[in-house]
Amino acid sequence: MRAAGDGARTDREDALEPGLVLLVNAAATLMLCGLVWFVQLVHYPLLPDADPALLARYMSQHQRRTTWVVAPLAAAETISAAALVAIPGPLQASWLARIGLGLVVLLWLSTWRLQAPLYARLSQRGHVSAIAPLVGSNWVRTTLWSARALLVLALLRG
Repeated sequence: MRAAGDGARTDREDALEPGLVLLVNAAATLMLCGLVWFVQLVHYPLLPDADPALLARYMSQHQRRTTWVVAPLAAAETISAAALVAIPGPLQASWLARIGLGLVVLLWLSTWRLQAPLYARLSQRGHVSAIAPLVGSNWVRTTLWSARALLVLALLRG
């Protein structure tokens, strides 16, 4: 490979290929979008039917197991969304990429400010009264991930 100053790409630049970063971002976002819709329409509506005496244990297990699925995808989505606006290339200046990163920030804020405290009430104390607010507040994340899904599809389309 030629020297970086003569117009050739460096190994580091090859590793941060915007097209590959976009594919990682799209894959993570689309998987998370599908997952949040499943949780919102199938899983959360079943919570009122759970035995209140077992709800804390059930939610604790749910949260622990869900983390194994969501954490790697959320990390990939967050890192790749930031990379899309940070690495040189056509997407760096894209307003769609910047909005996408903003939506990721809003997703994290929603998770930590709205859903996490409700999960704590459910998984630590089994407060049945936290179910309806959890379902309601999760529409924020469902909407944000749906917007992200549309956005990454638009970015993929070019």
